[in-house]
Amino acid sequence: MIDILAYLPFKRKQTPSGWISFNAVCCAHNGEKTDKRQRGGIKFADDGWSYHCFNCGYKSSFVPGRQLSYKTKKLLSWLGVPDQEIEKINLESLKFKSINGLITDRTRLLNELGDVSFNEFNDLPPHAELITPDHTTHWQYLRSRLVPEDFPTLSVIHNDGVHWTRPHVIVPFTYDGTMVGWTVRFLDNKSPKYINHTQPGYVFGTDLQRSEWQHIIVVEGIFDALSIDGLAVMHNTISDKQARLIRNLGKNITVVPDQDYAGMDLVDRAIELGWAVSIPDWEDDVKDVNDAVVKYGRLTTLLTIMQARETSKIKIQLRKRNLVKRL
Repeated sequence: MIDILAYLPFKRKQTPSGWISFNAVCCAHNGEKTDKRQRGGIKFADDGWSYHCFNCGYKSSFVPGRQLSYKTKKLLSWLGVPDQEIEKINLESLKFKSINGLITDRTRLLNELGDVSFNEFNDLPPHAELITPDHTTHWQYLRSRLVPEDFPTLSVIHNDGVHWTRPHVIVPFTYDGTMVGWTVRFLDNKSPKYINHTQPGYVFGTDLQRSEWQHIIVVEGIFDALSIDGLAVMHNTISDKQARLIRNLGKNITVVPDQDYAGMDLVDRAIELGWAVSIPDWEDDVKDVNDAVVKYGRLTTLLTIMQARETSKIKIQLRKRNLVKRL
């Protein structure tokens, strides 16, 4: 912004500590005798500088992004910097502040969002096959959950009698078209119902989203997400990494919790994140999005979700309270 060295007295020296010493230009203006012992000093740091007179004690400084102080303007004037140049320096400094502020805000935002990536994961169970109508039990289960027929699901059909003996379906986890994990849903009534192989921060359903969509719907379960092309966090909370991934999609976010006590934790987390929440007035036997799609159909379910969408913290808490009373 200014090469202040060009305005310093020609006779000067630099000390080991970094100060450039010269005859101070301030003393005669502050009731002191003209300095002839090089007691004025300037030191550069962080693109700016500090001035100190070891005779009359005059101090001033300059930092890009700050408005020039009265004392700094005076010092520049005593050094012979023209008034127009001083005002130009002031304007350039304020401009620097504006640009640097934008860069700082952008950097902060990028750090907040974080870099989202996952390792490729192709370690499927042995002998896993794509489920087709020929696999009657598995196919009927998927149709009962209204999983789209073109969504690839698998199962280990030919087990060895030791591993994977329980009937099940395997849902692959993908991100940007790459498989990064999977989950197994067992079809009997035994525990556990699910076995997950997932990576921290993963959100199911990102590859289901379309660029032209303005809204995304965040749910708990995978089958909830599959039935409406939503996102599934796969538990009743949202981790910080998952929140960053969801924000990165750049769309309006609506969280739809399961309508049970555990789902209320997801409501609290959504409020904390500042996201919209939808708690539709579904019938008592409808506990989640997939239940709603099975009972009402996909279009009606989506309409009820958007109609019940709330952004007000007070209104969300009121809907939450009303639902808890019904449970």
